Amino acid sequence: MKSSQRIFTRTAAVATVLAIAAASPAFAQQPAPSSLGEPVRLSLGDAARRAAHQGNTVLEAEQRAAEAQARVTQAKAALYPDLTANALQSGRTFDSVTFGITIPPAPGQAPLFNPEGQVLGPVNTVDLRGHVQQNIFDYSVWQRVRTAQTTANAARADVTSAGDLAASQAAAAYVRVLRTNAQLQARLADSTLARDLVTIAQSQLEAGVGVALDVTRAQSQLAGVRNQLISARNDRDRAQLDLRRSLNVPLDARIELSDTLSTNVPEDLALDEATATARALRDRPDLRAAEEQIRAARQTVSAIRSERLPSLSAFGDDGVVGKAGATRLLPTYTWGVQFSLPIFDGFRREGRIQEQEAVTRELDVRRHDLEQQATIDVRGALLDLASAREAIGASRERLRLAEQEVDQARQRFRAGVAGNADVVNAALTLNAARSQYVDVLTSLQVARVSLAHAEGAITQLR
Repeated sequence: MKSSQRIFTRTAAVATVLAIAAASPAFAQQPAPSSLGEPVRLSLGDAARRAAHQGNTVLEAEQRAAEAQARVTQAKAALYPDLTANALQSGRTFDSVTFGITIPPAPGQAPLFNPEGQVLGPVNTVDLRGHVQQNIFDYSVWQRVRTAQTTANAARADVTSAGDLAASQAAAAYVRVLRTNAQLQARLADSTLARDLVTIAQSQLEAGVGVALDVTRAQSQLAGVRNQLISARNDRDRAQLDLRRSLNVPLDARIELSDTLSTNVPEDLALDEATATARALRDRPDLRAAEEQIRAARQTVSAIRSERLPSLSAFGDDGVVGKAGATRLLPTYTWGVQFSLPIFDGFRREGRIQEQEAVTRELDVRRHDLEQQATIDVRGALLDLASAREAIGASRERLRLAEQEVDQARQRFRAGVAGNADVVNAALTLNAARSQYVDVLTSLQVARVSLAHAEGAITQLR
C-alpha cells in the first residue's frame, strides 16, 4: 500500500512539473518566422517618438489640420476676381398687353396690337457673355482670412498635442510590457523553486525520512505557482497587444524591447519644482494648443465686428446678343461700382459676437484649468519619482532577506530537522517580495514617464 502511494505521488509530481513546463513561454508554439518578418527593436523613447508620428489619433489630427488649411484657401477666394462665362440660347413668346403701353393707330388704320392682347413671337436669341466681379475694399474679408489662418495654426497645434498624448500612451504601454515581462520571469523563478521543493519532498519520502504530507504540500504550492504563471503569461500577451495598438503597427508584428524595468533613471530628472513647472507651462503642447484656440476665437470676434464696415466692389459684364440664326450679333455691356454699407440686420451680428465672446471666455477658463493641471502633474510626478527611488532600497532588502529565508528553510528541510511548511511559507514570502520589487521598479518608470509628459518632453525620452 505504501509503495503504491509513493508511485502515485511521484506520477502526480511529474505530471504537475510537465504542465508548468508546457505553460512556460519557452515551450509555447512560436509562429513561423516568415509570417512575422524582422523584429523591431525599440527603446522607451523610440516607442514614444514613433507613436507621436504614426498613432491613429495623430493621423486624425493631421487630417483636421488639412481641413483647416483648406478653409484658408476658401476664405482667400473672396480676395480674387470672380470670372464667369455664359452661353445662352433661348426662345420666348410675349403677350402684347403685358408691355403696359398702348400705341394709338393712325387714322383709318387697325391697331398695331390687339387691345385684348395677342401672342408675339417666339423670339429666339443667342447671348454670349462674360462676367467679372472684384472686391476693391472689404475689410471683413481680410479679417475672415486671418481668422481662417489662425484656426489652421490652432489645428496644427492640436496635431502636436495629439502626438504628445499618443506618445504618453505608448510609453505607458511600453512600461506595462516591461512589468509583465518581469512578473513572468519572477513566476518562472517561483516555479523552479516549487519544482525543487517537490523533488526534495519526493526523495525524502522514498528514503523513508519524509511524510506524504510534505509531498502533497509541495505539489499544492507547485499548482498555485502554475496558476500564477498562466496569469502572468496572459498579462504579458495582452500588454504586447496594447503596445502594438498604441504604436499603430500590425498586431502580429515582432517587437523587441531594448529597455528593462531596472534601466537606470537619470538623476537629472529630479529637478526642483519651480524649474519643472516653468518648463511645463512653456513647453506643454496642450497649453500651446489652448493659446492658439483662444487666439482664433478672438480673431473670429474681430472678423464679425468688421462686417459693420462699408465695402466697395466693381463688376463688369460684356458680350454679344442677337436673334438665333442671325449673321450679326451686337455687343452689349454692363459695368458698375457698388458701395455697400450694412445698416441693420435684426441684431443677428450682435448675437454672433456675444456667442463668440462666450466661446473665448470658455477657452480661457479651459486654459487656466490646463495650467493648474500642468502644475499638479509636475508636483505629483516629482513626488512619485522621489517615493519610488526611496522604495527601491527597501524592496531590494526585503527581496534579499526573503531569498535568504528560503535558502535557510530549504537547508533545514534537506537535513530532515523540519518539515517543508517553513519552506512553503518562505516561498510565499519570496513570491510576494518579487512581486513588490517589480511593482516598485514599475512605479519608478511610470513616474519617469509621467514627469516627461507633465513637462511636455515625452518625445525626448531616451
